[in-house]
Amino acid sequence: MEIKTLKRVGLGAVTLLSAATLAACGGNNSSSKSASKDINWFVPTEISTLDISKVTDTYSSIAIGNSGSNLLRVDKNGKLQPDLAKSVEVSEDGLTYTATLRDNLKWSDGSKLTAEDFVYTWQRLVDPKTASEYSYLASDAHVLNAEDIIAGKKSVDELGVKADGNKVIFTLSNPSPQFESLLSFANFMPQSKAFVEKAGDQYGTTSDKALYSGPYTVKKWNGTNGNFTLVKNKYYWDAKDVKTKKVNVQTIKKPDTAVQMYKDGDLDTANISNTEATFKANKNRKDVVPVPEATTTYMVYNQTGTVTALNNTKIRQALNLATDREGIVKAAIDTGSKAATALAPTGLEKLPDGTDLAKYVSPGYSYDKKEATKLFKEGLAELGTDSVKLTITADSDAPVAKASVDYIKQTWEEALPGLKVEEKFVTFKQRLEDTKNQNFDVALVLWGGDYPEGSTFYGLFTTGSSYNYGKFSNADYDAAYQKAITTDALDPKAAADDYKAAEKALYDNALYNPIYFRSTKSLQNPDLKGLVRNSTGLSVDFTHAYKK
Repeated sequence: MEIKTLKRVGLGAVTLLSAATLAACGGNNSSSKSASKDINWFVPTEISTLDISKVTDTYSSIAIGNSGSNLLRVDKNGKLQPDLAKSVEVSEDGLTYTATLRDNLKWSDGSKLTAEDFVYTWQRLVDPKTASEYSYLASDAHVLNAEDIIAGKKSVDELGVKADGNKVIFTLSNPSPQFESLLSFANFMPQSKAFVEKAGDQYGTTSDKALYSGPYTVKKWNGTNGNFTLVKNKYYWDAKDVKTKKVNVQTIKKPDTAVQMYKDGDLDTANISNTEATFKANKNRKDVVPVPEATTTYMVYNQTGTVTALNNTKIRQALNLATDREGIVKAAIDTGSKAATALAPTGLEKLPDGTDLAKYVSPGYSYDKKEATKLFKEGLAELGTDSVKLTITADSDAPVAKASVDYIKQTWEEALPGLKVEEKFVTFKQRLEDTKNQNFDVALVLWGGDYPEGSTFYGLFTTGSSYNYGKFSNADYDAAYQKAITTDALDPKAAADDYKAAEKALYDNALYNPIYFRSTKSLQNPDLKGLVRNSTGLSVDFTHAYKK
């Protein structure tokens, strides 16, 4: 899942790596000034939508993931447990999933929630008319006919998702290691066809134009304001175990402001990893907690032909070799993050022998100024020029991004005579639009895993993928990825070999540039209990959170 600085599980009950229930023990006084039991949270940028089929960013997903429910939900131990379903059965061949719904499920308006609402949400996601950027999740998970429906070759009625009374039956064409995880994912939460069609183009644009199936409902969001409130949903099937009546969420764009508000008792959390100064000043406090995440920051190169230099392999290889990742982490973002060694980050997936996938697939990214200079000179000669100007686009509302780009500009220009680097900083929302529409030369982006399996990262760069912002196409990469999610879908070791081959194709052709694996820490009110944070999928779950 696309995120700014701060997003697949095997058959059976598989642990989501690094998911944790965080409750700081002891610590400096940061409890609320008042006796209110409301939880006070913040996000660093405004949410953009409540449309379940169209959400792609972490912060909108916090609103959707806490006001919606799916068949399964990740528990405090990082395992999938029944939510709106009372059971999910999987056939021995891994091709049929049968979810049986709980009795008397209701929407937030008191109307009946049925199996047809799940069928509709899957159909809406793959319908080309919806133009969902996450439609590929259904085809990559081999839901029957999903690929043909997305391509406009078949009707949504032919999708392998059917209702039979209180059962939702999923039919796959091949086994899928990530499918069970999708049954907890925000984009596959149920939607009421009648409600969506009545709302029309206004669906999901304000809190009043959405219907909720989860522990909370969203209130006070008009589509543009930075604040919203999660209010307990009395119709949620497990409302009796939702202990907090209100979660107040506000947008705070300046990291230092959030930290001060936390210390003043106005917030129950504050990220300290946005700037080195804030991190160093607070990292030893007793109320600091790690925030589990599987996130990679990387650079994408526009290879559509509009930026001539970036279609030259030697130029891209030179840029990669001139990237001092260790230096970036140390000088620009010394907040606990690590230099990236691949696309898949550490902590995403462990192989059967315990090896971290990131380590296994690493092709050997390094900083080599001498070789970079040589390749750049050769690339310029092939282009018939002695100079190149490139603009790096990054998020203006992310201090870490500014520090990173400054460092990259300096080291690139020092290592590559003839290169002029310009910096362009736009809001997170605008940068999303720019990268989606290839309105950039080089862009610094982040991706957080949607589920703990390699395909959540390696699915990004396939030919035609919405998230392949550079729009390159590589046959070796595509073949390796397809083998991982088909032939080797139920063999984690064999799939890891495929991802290693895919990473090598990226590396050999310098099709992207990994920068760092993000690690984040936050201040958290020691009185806040039961909060679930996940390294993939829904980043923070308030379902069972409460303040003592």
